[in-house]
Amino acid sequence: MDGCSVLPMVIMISIMPGFLGSELRMSRQDPRDSQQSEALGGSRPRAKRDWIWKQLFVEEEDPTPKIIGQLKSNFDKGDFTIKYILSGEGAGEAFTIDEYTGDIHTLKSLDREEKAFYVLQARAIDRSTGQPVETESEFIIKVQDINDNAPEFKNEPYVSSIPEMSPMGTTVIQVTATDADDHMFGNNAKLIYSILQGEPYFSVEPKTGIIVTSWSNMDREASEQYLVVVQVKDKLGYSGAYSATTTVTITLTDVNDNGPTFQHNLYTFALAESAPVGTTVGRVMAEDADIGVNARMNYSLDDLEESATFRVQTDPVTQEGIVTLAKPLDYESKRRFAIAIEAINDHVDTRFLSYNEFRDKTMIKILVTDVDEPPIFSVPVFEWKVPENAPVGTQVGTVYARDTDAANNPIRYSTSASSDLRKVFRIDPNNGTVSVAKPLDRETAAWHNLTVTAKETKENQLSSTVSVVIKVLDINDNIPTLSQDYQPYVCEGTQAGELIQMISAVDADDPMEGHHFYFSMVPDKHINPNFTIRDNQDNTASILTRRSTFTRRDRVLYHLPVVIMDSGSPALSSTSTLTISVCACQPAGHCPSGGVEALALSMGLSTQTLLGLSVCLIMLIVLSLLMLAVWRHRKLAQQKLAAQELDTEEYHEKVVHYAEANAGQDAAVSSSQPVPLRPHPRRRERRLRREEVTASIRMSLRHSHLIGPEDEVFRQFIMDRLAEADEDPYVPPFDCLRSYAFEGTGSLTGSLSSLESSTFDPCVDRPRDSGQRFMRLTLWQGAGEDETSF
Repeated sequence: MDGCSVLPMVIMISIMPGFLGSELRMSRQDPRDSQQSEALGGSRPRAKRDWIWKQLFVEEEDPTPKIIGQLKSNFDKGDFTIKYILSGEGAGEAFTIDEYTGDIHTLKSLDREEKAFYVLQARAIDRSTGQPVETESEFIIKVQDINDNAPEFKNEPYVSSIPEMSPMGTTVIQVTATDADDHMFGNNAKLIYSILQGEPYFSVEPKTGIIVTSWSNMDREASEQYLVVVQVKDKLGYSGAYSATTTVTITLTDVNDNGPTFQHNLYTFALAESAPVGTTVGRVMAEDADIGVNARMNYSLDDLEESATFRVQTDPVTQEGIVTLAKPLDYESKRRFAIAIEAINDHVDTRFLSYNEFRDKTMIKILVTDVDEPPIFSVPVFEWKVPENAPVGTQVGTVYARDTDAANNPIRYSTSASSDLRKVFRIDPNNGTVSVAKPLDRETAAWHNLTVTAKETKENQLSSTVSVVIKVLDINDNIPTLSQDYQPYVCEGTQAGELIQMISAVDADDPMEGHHFYFSMVPDKHINPNFTIRDNQDNTASILTRRSTFTRRDRVLYHLPVVIMDSGSPALSSTSTLTISVCACQPAGHCPSGGVEALALSMGLSTQTLLGLSVCLIMLIVLSLLMLAVWRHRKLAQQKLAAQELDTEEYHEKVVHYAEANAGQDAAVSSSQPVPLRPHPRRRERRLRREEVTASIRMSLRHSHLIGPEDEVFRQFIMDRLAEADEDPYVPPFDCLRSYAFEGTGSLTGSLSSLESSTFDPCVDRPRDSGQRFMRLTLWQGAGEDETSF
């Protein structure tokens, strides 16, 4: 057990009567006396036997073994018939007992700081019988303290702070020391504090260790930190006391007891008139002896002449006042500024200074220097509008710039080539008037962004630019068209009045009120018996059937012209032809996309039948390829043989003379000129079908009802056909002339052109004349199977 746990026991023992400084006795009835009393009739009083000892103490740190006391039973007659036995804490290790006399001996040096009390038990037995003559008794040996420990400071290091200007007696910090010696007895652990360093500014309370200020109104600006050395001694500082020291760091925290102060009464700066807004003019600084938040300040301007030309703000790091330009300068208008600037603390503490002592003023003078400046436009951006049908030469607007310098140099204007690549506009270099140079088209370019440069004609020839935004206003100059290439179809068995297609239109124009399209049939005295168009009044139209029982046997395709008119002024219209196919639809109403699947469905073939036909077709193609390979092999062999025969023959130039009867002498002369024939190259089979030609013409005519012989589309078609004939190296000279003519539009009975006739041949059916027949040119070499028919 340690000292703390034994302490209550010691206190209880100490308050027992006759315990301290006297003998202690513990009475017990001897069993033998009880037996003798019973043998004698129980009339004799029983004898008492007690333990006899004095309070036992042992001084700590004493290495010499010694007797510290004696335990003895009053039954002991000194004949050594009783044996004493010791047990408990430290028995046999720190303490031992003489079994004959009961003397207690120490065996080693003891440390009270390790253990302050030892609890032991003693027994007394009869040596002859081995029976106890006394009951077991418990006693305590106390280790007596000596001053063998020095005091120690706790919670080091000590750091504290107090506000400057604190009054005398302000508590700073408390230092605490401990001593391991016994606090209950003597002065070994009683401590006393004192100041070794830090006077006269600080002092310490001797018993508590509380450090207080002993000097009033200490100034941080004079000394910010103090090192106070505190000493502590045990035994109340008497002779033989131990001591310890510690250092306390005390810092004075700042209070706002100083105001800002400018070091100069006037600050002068110079700034060029061309300096942009936001340019730093200069910096001013008001000094403040305080630190931190107490040194923070704000600067403000008090213009004596103009209040909005400059601005001041505080640098949060350096606490400088930064003066910047807030408005553009003009040397010609104003060349000098005189401004008052004031600095004031953010946090004002009137406990130390008056309110006016926390501010200070000074003057700044700003001189404006002259700079040759470029011309200035009257507005930052010019915005104009022009209709797209404005003729060339129309004036759109005028830009204006001036030289703000005193010289007022003349200005010349020009446009940037990169901003007007097509050179749609031109500008008058002298007065800045912009006019239309080329026809406009809003659908090609609705906006034009020009960059106009104004340049001085003298001195440094400085220049500046401005943006000119021109919006092209829309006019109704584009016809409406279908929004997509519709491919409508009608299912076999469709009833009258059913919807087969929804159509919509688009227009490149952009009317202000938005698009509104009108859909209708082509005006005619006959009503279309198959389909009709219903205008939905929402820029869409519905294609409806007018009759029932459409079948592919009767007809596969129908052509329905649709007239679309916009709401412009004037209104424009166009006609587009829808090709409506008749489809053998699936049960869900879906029409196959076409090809083999559509053909199979229309013929009522099953999937297995279609698969068998596909296999047969593949085999037929393979056999055809094999036959073609064999034929080519034989052909090459014949050509090789013919080439060997030609090497031994001599060829002469042959010419053919063409002449018309009764053509006159000129014809005879011209016919006498030799005309070499171009060689006939071997070429692939190429037959132009009349159906393809007529279909091409029909698709071109189908584009618009406005197309005629004078239309660009029709002319382009004719030119394309002529170009094909001219560029084809395999076409021999024709013996006849083909002619094309426009047959008109709007016929419900279809085309009457002879191009539709499969038997039409302009070279055969042309009118007969009485002139000399042209003879057909024949090939000089080659077999007849190489001839090509058209």
